[in-house]
Amino acid sequence: MNGGDIVVVTGFGPFRQFLVNPSWKAAQGLKSVGLGEQTDVYIKEVPVSYVHTQQIIAEIWKTLKPKFAIHLGVARGSSVVILEQTGKNSGYRDKDVRGFCPESHRCVEGGPEKLDSVINMRAVSKEFKPAGKDVIYSRDAGRYLCDFAYYCSLYHGQRRAALIHVPSSGSLTSADRLVPLLQTLIQTMLNQLEDPSERA
Repeated sequence: MNGGDIVVVTGFGPFRQFLVNPSWKAAQGLKSVGLGEQTDVYIKEVPVSYVHTQQIIAEIWKTLKPKFAIHLGVARGSSVVILEQTGKNSGYRDKDVRGFCPESHRCVEGGPEKLDSVINMRAVSKEFKPAGKDVIYSRDAGRYLCDFAYYCSLYHGQRRAALIHVPSSGSLTSADRLVPLLQTLIQTMLNQLEDPSERA
């Protein structure tokens, strides 16, 4: 990697009972620990709003042109970290914090029905299994703003994006445990990006 590759990490803004969203706290934690000397971490808080999410993500890819983007969201009721493989384009029927829902229930008119990350999330999750780490792999990101943001980012960023759901309960909600785990997970993804043979 040559100096100054930009990696964007987003977290979501306040949502229901989360006055400070755990995903945004985790993004701030990643900014402070960093992702290695060659990487500039840029963090952005995204409101739980379809319109703003769409604008912010398109803007990130257009202006910052990051090497990779990681979107953090919170998985309610989960005590593990979930690596999402796929973003879905349609089926968005739940209203956002402003009471809005896309009329077409889609992320991108005319976009493919689903997009997969260039990263093989199953391979990444397998690396963490032997250590008994709390990481699971998923192909269904839930058709809400996390999934929406993910699809928009995969679409604008030639699939160079990841969605990681962070837990809302259990010991991993502690930043001391969560942030180092996320840091290692993201570094594993970046290595895979550099060396596609690790995607097998």
